[in-house]
Amino acid sequence: MKTTITVNGEARALDLDTRVTLLDALREHLGLKGSKKGCDHGQCGACTVLVNGVRINACLSLAVMHDGDEVTTIEGIGTEAALHPLQQAFLTQDAFQCGYCTPGQICSAVGMLQEAAQNWPSQATEDLTAAIALTDAEIRERMSGNICRCSAYPQILAAIRDVAGEPA
Repeated sequence: MKTTITVNGEARALDLDTRVTLLDALREHLGLKGSKKGCDHGQCGACTVLVNGVRINACLSLAVMHDGDEVTTIEGIGTEAALHPLQQAFLTQDAFQCGYCTPGQICSAVGMLQEAAQNWPSQATEDLTAAIALTDAEIRERMSGNICRCSAYPQILAAIRDVAGEPA
């Protein structure tokens, strides 16, 4: 099926089997290896990308469903010469060990910060009438779909706090 997806700002025309996941289209058809295949069941978050600014698990979504959509992968978050603030914070806070989950963690954190800025509540939001306060509990709840098997969670939390401007 012919599909056009804008990936990291560039329109990409694809002719895909309707069963190809967005993750496989990105990795195998477009050569963007940053998004990782972890569990392939939507449980680890290693494949997290942004679709029209909203974070999703790319392993659970069919590529043809995203005809006309804008997809941002880790390759589109920043550049080597100009890192995104979250990428820099992950480096500064040593928020990775093996690095396998890092692309999904960063993409998820970018989406999470946008959700909080738009005042989208989470399960941990205590006051639905106030602006979202990115407390430790709030960040942990919002990032709970992203697993780090190396357990760099304290550093990931610190990196997100750095970018969010929230006190420790």
